[in-house]
Amino acid sequence: MLLERMCPTLPFGDLRQEIDRLFEGVAVPFSGGFLHKPAVFPAVNVWEDGDCLYAEAELPGVDPKEIEIEVVGNVLTLRGEKKQEREEEGRGFHYVERRYGGFNRNIELPTSVDSEKVSAAYKNGVLTVTMPKHPESKPKRIAVQNA
Repeated sequence: MLLERMCPTLPFGDLRQEIDRLFEGVAVPFSGGFLHKPAVFPAVNVWEDGDCLYAEAELPGVDPKEIEIEVVGNVLTLRGEKKQEREEEGRGFHYVERRYGGFNRNIELPTSVDSEKVSAAYKNGVLTVTMPKHPESKPKRIAVQNA
């Protein structure tokens, strides 16, 4: 009830993402100093032109073979894993900001896309997903006739 009064338009499923955003950039103490909590991984931009939606995800150090992409309705899912390079004994870290491990991002798209025509490219650590809009979701111009 309190959450609904504070932000009545916030879907309950997005609560976790909103809480994570509140704590982005917070330094957390650990035995070797401070652990800087990174932002949501991977960082994603989504935009559109007349016929397609595009998503760019920053995935530096991720092997493209470790990336799974799925589109169902109007939800884009990016899954994968960034594997940690070998650890060296005896290192005394002062900062730990690089993130390793699995990721799973669900991004709600503003419209449905034709999942049969989705394509993806990976270059210089950036994944670009091109998603043609579903024909039914494209705007249609309606002619006005004199009555």
